[in-house]
Amino acid sequence: MSSPNSNITLFTTQTPNGIKISIALEELGLPYKTEKIDISKDTQKEDWFLAINPNGRIPALTDTFSDGKPINLFESGSILQYLVERYDPEYKISFPTGTREWYETNNWLFFQNAGVGPMQGQANHFTRYAPEHIEYGVNRYQNETRRLYSVLDKHLASDNRPYLVGEKCTIADISHYGWVASAGWAGIDIDKYPALRAWEERMTRRPGVEKGRHVPDPHTIKELLKDKEQMEKHAAESRKWVQAGMKQDAEKARK
Repeated sequence: MSSPNSNITLFTTQTPNGIKISIALEELGLPYKTEKIDISKDTQKEDWFLAINPNGRIPALTDTFSDGKPINLFESGSILQYLVERYDPEYKISFPTGTREWYETNNWLFFQNAGVGPMQGQANHFTRYAPEHIEYGVNRYQNETRRLYSVLDKHLASDNRPYLVGEKCTIADISHYGWVASAGWAGIDIDKYPALRAWEERMTRRPGVEKGRHVPDPHTIKELLKDKEQMEKHAAESRKWVQAGMKQDAEKARK
């Protein structure tokens, strides 16, 4: 069964959410164009981008829909579902709609989108980007991230599962990968979750993951975490533009 022709442009940057989509595209073997969004310069808040994603966040994706007209996609989970529903007739990284495995994939996809991503994102913020150390915030979000990692670890360890659903990599695994790979940035020790670490290593060995994780820039979080000086420098630079962006958003909201 052949897939419909795609006309995909991916608007992204090197973040856990951004690489979800490039990994999925590589796993599906789909051609696509990439446009790097410089979030440190607030490119994602420019009018042309807001016309694609009104929320001003990456990733976003445009394509030609089945009616021949452009379609804009945003929110990583929505994009992943679109890609498999439209471009995965052979179920390379998905399962047939309505099957037990399809529902189970959705369980873990939403677990990441509603749980791991938001909690680890806040752990990142209070650990790396907050202008001052707030112990409560650090503990609150690191501990919740650890709890969620424990859920993943226990699930993968049960029956020695290679992936989150069934015997193959799906969009549920792809959704989690970038976050788990950057656990150390949030202050989480991945070695405390052996089944999850083995899963991460298994994912990294996949050619589609290896290629997709380096879009649009090299995926170097592991190397960064090994160099404390560079890690602190990177955090300081990021903290500066994160705080500036928050201030700008707050001023706009008050108008």
